[in-house]
Amino acid sequence: MKTYLVGGAVRDRLLGLPPGDRDWVVVGETPESMRAAGFRPVGRDFPVFLHPDTGEEYALARTERKSAPGHRGFVVHADPSVTLEQDIERRDFTINAIAEDAEGNLVDPLGGVRDLETRVLRHVGPAFVEDPLRVLRAARFMARLAPLGFHVAPETMALMQQMAAGGELDTLVAERVWQELSKALAARQPSAFLRTLREAGALRAVLPEVDALYGVPQRAEYHPEVDTGTHQELVSDMAARLAPGDTVVGFAALTHDLGKARTPKHELPRHIGHEQAGLAPLRALCERLKVPLEHRDLAIVACREHLNVHRLAELRDATVHDLLVRCDAFRKPGRIARLALVCEADKRGRLGLEDAPYPQAAQLQRLHAAALAINARDLARDGLDGPAIGDALRKARVAAIHAARGAGSAA
Repeated sequence: MKTYLVGGAVRDRLLGLPPGDRDWVVVGETPESMRAAGFRPVGRDFPVFLHPDTGEEYALARTERKSAPGHRGFVVHADPSVTLEQDIERRDFTINAIAEDAEGNLVDPLGGVRDLETRVLRHVGPAFVEDPLRVLRAARFMARLAPLGFHVAPETMALMQQMAAGGELDTLVAERVWQELSKALAARQPSAFLRTLREAGALRAVLPEVDALYGVPQRAEYHPEVDTGTHQELVSDMAARLAPGDTVVGFAALTHDLGKARTPKHELPRHIGHEQAGLAPLRALCERLKVPLEHRDLAIVACREHLNVHRLAELRDATVHDLLVRCDAFRKPGRIARLALVCEADKRGRLGLEDAPYPQAAQLQRLHAAALAINARDLARDGLDGPAIGDALRKARVAAIHAARGAGSAA
């Protein structure tokens, strides 16, 4: 059995990045011989098997032919006659089209090693245009690789623009769009995902609510970068810095300012009420992409409450308590730490303010912890029941918030 390590595992090793999942290509075998060797078939659309000992994926070498629109419209051909080089040629980018044999020798017919060295993301061949998902994959790879100095090859960007203009991205299913978006949010530089899609003319097809932020001005005294789209890029990168790999925080940071695209032109550059205005486009985005509930719920809270957190020191004790209630912070206490991170990313995601202090984050968590320490069971022991417990609980939690503020000032 001739097996070759392929794709991301080879690419990341050559870049000196931490290793991820390892994928293998098998040449000269059949599904029957793989099963006879103890491999377990798992592929639905093409022959993929799990190794009986390691559980790693082994795919038979295959070719693909376009048969219908969209990223699923392919006919797969896999048999012992398909060569490693033919399998490599169907891949998306040259840096993912490098194989390594059992002795550690590289098979690189398309110049992937050269493109790694020169930091270029380049498509493999003309068949690139047959799969619209590759536009999103290019943007997602840039979110990971831009910090290493990578750029998209001009000829690859031209093909991406052609695909976006032709409406091919409209065929993508929501689950695949969300999968690529969430991977980009977990990367080091999510702004590169947004910029790459926007340069390709694809952001308005994938995330029209975010694309609408570009060109919308903000007040320069609060936002030296002025453009709301630029602010959003800075916020997304700051969220990745403050909460690396946390896509829940990343998605809330991405969508916190959607309402600014709905500000009437005669009110610009002010954005009064943009928090409430952003809820409708946010919910529409979440429904369209089938965003997981945990991501959606924090995003709604952050969109609605981020200005309240910014002015936390000005809020009355009872108002802070009610903010916590609106966030469902007593049933889901972990939400407040994440909300604090989103708000900090918003505040520091501004030109020249990347290292600005944000005491509201620690203060919000301190006040929440004080209120959370009060529970209904303690009040029930005092003989209260029914609505009286609810009233007493609120008063006790407001008092705890007040005391925590005093203790914080004394410290």
